[in-house]
Amino acid sequence: MNITFYGHACFGIEINGTNLLVDPFITGNSLASHININDVKADYILLTHAHQDHVLDVEVIAERTGATIISNYEIVMYYGAKNLKGHPVNHGGTFKTDTFSAKYVNAIHTSSFADGSYGGQPGGFVISSGEKSLYIAGDTAVTMDMKLIPMSTKLTASIFPIGDNFTMGVDDAIIASNLVECEKVIGCHFNTFPPIEIVVEEAKSKFSKANKELIILEIGKSVSI
Repeated sequence: MNITFYGHACFGIEINGTNLLVDPFITGNSLASHININDVKADYILLTHAHQDHVLDVEVIAERTGATIISNYEIVMYYGAKNLKGHPVNHGGTFKTDTFSAKYVNAIHTSSFADGSYGGQPGGFVISSGEKSLYIAGDTAVTMDMKLIPMSTKLTASIFPIGDNFTMGVDDAIIASNLVECEKVIGCHFNTFPPIEIVVEEAKSKFSKANKELIILEIGKSVSI
């Protein structure tokens, strides 16, 4: 899996030539102004929930690429009404292709569209391909439900929000990494707006003291797992 950070909570994940795009919020993020969304590839668009800072660029990218939107029932129906292609899942359910599987798992947060429409219950994804598995927590508090994940999946890496205020912060993300039994964490949902600003080096130091690796990608940069 090759993982590219597009800012905030948006990631591109390339798996054997198949491109997944998670929570596309690019044009509204001044920190990602150097990213041209017309260059962003997507065969599938995975959405954790409906908040604008996770779905702002869904329609433009889906119309250009013809990508299939994978999310909860309410979100997929919302975009289906706009003639966009989608496949609904719900918590505990798994979307499968020949290349990867994506299981929709619990998250503790809220979910609504900018126009006030109900966005269903928020979630995260466990993406698996071959021997590699990636947990994308989505916007969430730390929750004991995370303990269920390693019962069925050995994670290679996890993507956790670390900005606090609207999600868990650094300390709780370390607890979450213990619950899912994963030592390699990619941080997201930080420094985009004043309420979620953190000191990156302090965050890395806390993870290091817990004998874990916190990966902070520059926007537009990639890491392979």
